[in-house]
Amino acid sequence: MKALVLAGGHGTRLRPFSHSTPKQLVPVANRPVLFHALDALRAAGVTRACVIVAGHGRPIREAVGDGSDFGMAVEFLSQDAPRGLAHCVLLARPFLGDDDFVMYLGDNVFAEGIAPHLTAFRADSPAAQLVVSKVEDPSQYGIAELDAAGRVTALWEKPADPRGDMAVTGAYVFTSAIHEAVAAIGPSARGELEITDAIQWLVGRGHTVRARPYTGYWKDTGTLADLLDCNRALLEGLESRVRGSVDAGSRLSGPVTVEEGAVVRRSHVEGPAVIGAGALVEDSHVAPYTAVGPGCRLRGAGVGDSILMTGASVEGVRHVRGSIIGKSGEVRRGPQLGAPHRLLIGDDSRIEITA
Repeated sequence: MKALVLAGGHGTRLRPFSHSTPKQLVPVANRPVLFHALDALRAAGVTRACVIVAGHGRPIREAVGDGSDFGMAVEFLSQDAPRGLAHCVLLARPFLGDDDFVMYLGDNVFAEGIAPHLTAFRADSPAAQLVVSKVEDPSQYGIAELDAAGRVTALWEKPADPRGDMAVTGAYVFTSAIHEAVAAIGPSARGELEITDAIQWLVGRGHTVRARPYTGYWKDTGTLADLLDCNRALLEGLESRVRGSVDAGSRLSGPVTVEEGAVVRRSHVEGPAVIGAGALVEDSHVAPYTAVGPGCRLRGAGVGDSILMTGASVEGVRHVRGSIIGKSGEVRRGPQLGAPHRLLIGDDSRIEITA
């Protein structure tokens, strides 16, 4: 089966990080969100993927390459402007041909993967299959109405008066029937070709569209709070592994990964936590649910429930919690430091904490 991976969103809700990094490359558990998507697709048996990027999409093209690092062949297409998810299907028709395919939004995280959903699709052979998840506030999502057999009877986009609580997630599986649907619909009120309209077209013409609930952890990483939540969920599955150097004066407790070239000295690291390649943790305390990126520097620091991107540093600040520090961002101690701090620091920024 082929995959169509959508990685063209601008991530305005993830600023300041998305000013300098495509939101799909922002890391959770020390791995870009998009990489988690490609890992999940390969684990489900996908060997060919087309990634849709915005404009030239150079950072994503360079990060993913030809796909060999993920065990698949990857090619790219550019979407010149946001024209809707269904437009991406139209754009990728030469790649997709008449094959079945999975469409995966590259900023979604499915912590337990999607392999069972592709297996179910192959067994049932519907025209389309949605992956859905129960949500507390249906008015904030695309919602699918289902009958007792799990067939989709209607879809709504952020309904004011929801008739269900099953949200449409960022994974769809289609047969070639979707191409006729995409060709038949017109732009929505916001000027885009909506995939929900195409799916509704299939439903309205008697095609079988099924929905399969996702029972694991799913999140659209649309906000900074979502990134931290995903980081916690993915670190839950971490296994202890030490490839770097941990001295006798340090202690690792719980599942902790210390990557190659990382150095831990006179420090306590509580898992789940990951210390990236080439990082230095010295005279510091790393609390659970922390991802310390490659090349980071922690000296006399205390960090927990946080994401530190490549090259970030924290020195002399002991109470950093629930924070995201961008690439090469610096946090340093000033005079009269006391209370805990929650920080969202963009790339190449420097902040001194004084109170």
